[in-house]
Amino acid sequence: MPMSENPVSYVRKELVPEKPAPVDIHGPVHWMKENLFSSIPNTILTLIGIYLIYLLFPPLIKFSLIDAVWHGQDRTACIDNDGACWAYVRAYFSQFVYGRYPVEEIWRVNIVFVVGIIGLVPALMPTLPFKRENVLFMLIVFPVMTFILLTGGNLSFENYLVEYTILFAIVLGLAALVSKATHSPMKAILLVLGGIGIAAAVIFGIMSIDFGLVPVETAQWGGFLVTLVIAITGIVASLPLGIALALGRRSKMPVVRLVSIIFIEFWRGVPLITVLFMSSVVLPLFLPEGVNFDKLLRALIGVALFSAAYMAEVVRGGLQAIPKGQYEGADALGLTFWQSTGLIIMPQALKLVIPGIVNTFIGLFKDTTLVLIIGLFDLLGQVQTSFTDPTWSTPTTSHTGYLFAAIVFWVFCFSMSRYSIFMENRLHTGHKR
Repeated sequence: MPMSENPVSYVRKELVPEKPAPVDIHGPVHWMKENLFSSIPNTILTLIGIYLIYLLFPPLIKFSLIDAVWHGQDRTACIDNDGACWAYVRAYFSQFVYGRYPVEEIWRVNIVFVVGIIGLVPALMPTLPFKRENVLFMLIVFPVMTFILLTGGNLSFENYLVEYTILFAIVLGLAALVSKATHSPMKAILLVLGGIGIAAAVIFGIMSIDFGLVPVETAQWGGFLVTLVIAITGIVASLPLGIALALGRRSKMPVVRLVSIIFIEFWRGVPLITVLFMSSVVLPLFLPEGVNFDKLLRALIGVALFSAAYMAEVVRGGLQAIPKGQYEGADALGLTFWQSTGLIIMPQALKLVIPGIVNTFIGLFKDTTLVLIIGLFDLLGQVQTSFTDPTWSTPTTSHTGYLFAAIVFWVFCFSMSRYSIFMENRLHTGHKR
């Protein structure tokens, strides 16, 4: 067939309108088929889950919302009701938050809460500027400010304590400066310890200043205040200590590696309840006569060391997951040990173990309830103490108190979990499919 001398070509001048995706590929029906009813076992488990939700949620909603009592002056408002007695929670809310902290000084706790939120929210938002300054404020300035506000400051340190701290920092700094090795790990360690010593001396001097605040002993603290103090202190202290212990356990120096292994295995092999008992009861027996530490401070140290041992193993797992080529690439670039660790190895390792790190934080936050056994009344301890008040003694008082504590813990733990998922999705750079 001869080809036409004038071939005709067709060029589309208008776009074809988009068509909706097929129902069997996208949408809620497709998601349910893929995730809830993809197989017979999955379908059975889905139906069992729906049945359990049907059994549990309606009574819980009925108890906590529908039949609940929201207003009242004493137990008479809830005595003849089967729902939650939220009027009791409203009456005790101040004690649940502040414990036995003096009422006229509660403004100091409120300032700590407000400043903490103002400093923490920008630090958790990756896109905001001045990130380094914000983090330094939260790690250095805010803890000192919190300590002075909550305790009143004006602490009497022995002169030799500050003098020995300064002398210790100067000796370490001079030892690092005269070290022959230019970039040795030991020189870096000496410089860091010297800086810590100088910072400690400055902090001791600030804490000894009289700011005109009424002293408040930690025995008067309680409620959610104690829960936050223990949890935040443990979280902030455990991460850097865990990183140091993880690096020490992988160190090529036998002494450092042995000390790190002994520390980690000892603290991981002892229950936290035992650690708290040791810090509260046994430790004072080994101190010189007339020397004693605050009970809350001893608990903070014990919790921080305990959680640091678990954090070290989480970080070590991340370090072992880094391919050998990353270390070889850092060596090929001529980076020192600390440069390669801080710029290449550690960021990747921490990124890989974000779920494990946050899981440790969540476990630590919930473990703060164990301090009740040594006489420190956290949120749960304060709730349990309120049950002895005959003014609010009803059949539903204990159920309401435990439900309130469960809601508070769930909100904080769930928030930490969701934030970890957000950071994990933001930081992953191709290791996921």
